[in-house]
Amino acid sequence: MKKTSKKTWFIAFVVSLGGFLFGFDAGIISGVMSYAGPEFDLNDIQSGWVVSSPSFAAMIAMLISGRLSDIVGRKKVLLMVAFLYALSAVLSAYALSYNMLWIARMIGGLAFGAALILAPTYIAEISSAENRGKLVSIQQLNIVLGFFAAFLCNYYLNELNTSSSSFLTDETVWRWMLGVELIPALLYFFMLFFVPKSPRWLFLKRKIEEAKSILRDLHGSLKAKSEIESIEKNITKESTKEKVRIWELIKPGLRFIFFVGLSLGILQQITGINAIYFYATSIFKQTGIGTNAAFASGVLLSLTTVVFTFVAIFLIDRMGRRPLLLTGIAGIALSMLLCGYGFNKATYQLTEEEVNSISALDPSKLSTIVGKTFESDIDFKRAMKEALGTQIYAKNEGAILEAATDMNATLVLVGILGFIACFAFSLGPVMWVMLSEMYPNKYRGLAIGVIGFVNSFSSWLIQQIFPWELSNLGNAMTFLIFGIIALIGFFILFKILPETKGKSLEELEAELIKK
Repeated sequence: MKKTSKKTWFIAFVVSLGGFLFGFDAGIISGVMSYAGPEFDLNDIQSGWVVSSPSFAAMIAMLISGRLSDIVGRKKVLLMVAFLYALSAVLSAYALSYNMLWIARMIGGLAFGAALILAPTYIAEISSAENRGKLVSIQQLNIVLGFFAAFLCNYYLNELNTSSSSFLTDETVWRWMLGVELIPALLYFFMLFFVPKSPRWLFLKRKIEEAKSILRDLHGSLKAKSEIESIEKNITKESTKEKVRIWELIKPGLRFIFFVGLSLGILQQITGINAIYFYATSIFKQTGIGTNAAFASGVLLSLTTVVFTFVAIFLIDRMGRRPLLLTGIAGIALSMLLCGYGFNKATYQLTEEEVNSISALDPSKLSTIVGKTFESDIDFKRAMKEALGTQIYAKNEGAILEAATDMNATLVLVGILGFIACFAFSLGPVMWVMLSEMYPNKYRGLAIGVIGFVNSFSSWLIQQIFPWELSNLGNAMTFLIFGIIALIGFFILFKILPETKGKSLEELEAELIKK
C-alpha cells in the first residue's frame, strides 16, 4: 500500500471517530438508566426523554450542519462536533437534576447529528473513486465498535460497583459511565488537527492552490490530476444546475423510488432497533436474569453487531441488496415474535424467602403480594410499585425480577441476538447503500436528506415511547407489535424493492424512473 493511501485511510479513520462516539453515547445510556432513573425517580416519559433527547437534537443538527459546513468548512464544524461531545460528557457526568441531564445529552445529540452527516461527506471528498465505498464504510464500522466499547465499559463499571466498594456506588457509577466518553471525545478533537481541509470545499472557496496541494499529498501527482479535473468539471456542472424543490420528489417520475426509500427509512427504525440498543440492559432485566447478567448480555449483543456488520460488508456486492434486505427483515420479524412468545409465557411470584434475601425490601409492605402468582408483567410491576413506591422498585428491579420471574430467558436472548444479527447485515447498512444508488444525481441530496430526517424522527419516537410501552402494554405485546410491523414491512418490500447490485447509476436512473 502506498504512503498516500495509508494517509487517506488514517484521515478517514480519524474523521469517522465521530461515528464511534455516536455508538458509544447510544450504547452507554442503556446502563446509565439502570441507576440514573431510580436516583432522579423518573417516570416513563422522563426516562424516554433522557434517552431520546439526543436523537431529537440530532434532527436539528442534520438540517443545519451541511449548510454550516459549506460556509465555514467541514474541518471547523467537525472540531465543533468533538468539542460538543466532550462538553456533553462532562455536563452529563456532573448532572445534578433530571433537567441538567437531558440538556447535557441534547448537546451531545447536536454533535452526533452533525457527525453522521459530515463524516461521510468529508471522507467522500478526500477519497478517490476506487476506494470511496470502503472508506465511507469505516463510519458504520466505527458506530458498531462504539456500541461494543460502551457495553463493555458498562459491564466492567457495573462489576466494580459492589457493596464493599467506596469508589463506585449506585449514586456514582452512572456518572463514570457518562464521563468516560470524555476520553475518546478529547482524542477525536486533538486528532482532527492532523487532517487537512476538504479539497472540494477549498475549490468552492476559490482556494485552488491549497486544494491541489492537499490532493497531491493524498493521491500523488498523477492521480491528483484526474481528481482535480473531476472536481472542476463537477463544480461547473453544479453551478448551472437548477435548484430542486421538495415536492418534486412526489412527481410521477420519482414517486415510486421515493416511496421505496421512505419505506426503508421508516422500517429501519420502527422495527425497534434503537429500543433494543438504548434499553438493552433494561430489556435483559425483564427476563429475570439479574442486573449483572443483563450487563454481560449487552456485551454479547454489541459483539454480535460487530460480527454481522462484517458479514454485510462481505455479502452486499456478492449476494445483492434485495435478497440481503428481505432475508434480514424476515429474520427480524421471526426474532421479535419469538421474544413476544417468550415473554407471554412468563409468570411472576415472590416467596417470603426471596423477599427476605433482598435487603432493600420491607417484607411488611409485600404481605399481599408474597405467594401470589401473576400471569402478566404489567400487573406484577404495578403491584410492586404500589407496595414499595416507584423509586425503591426501580432501584431494585433487577433483583426483584430475578427472584420473581419464571420464564425461558434463553428464548428471549436468542430472539434479541437474532434480531441484532439480522438487522446488522440488512436494514442497518444496506438501507444507506440503496438510498445512495436509487436517486438521480439531481435529486439525490434532497431525497436522502428528507428520508434521513424521517428516519431520525422515527428513531426518536421509538426511544421516547418504549418505556411507556413496557409499562402499559407489557413486554410480550411490545415485542409482538415490533414483529408484526417487520412482517408487514417484509411483504411490502417483497412487492416493491428493486435490485441495485451491479448496475451503474445511469442504468438505475433509466430503469427506476421509467418504472
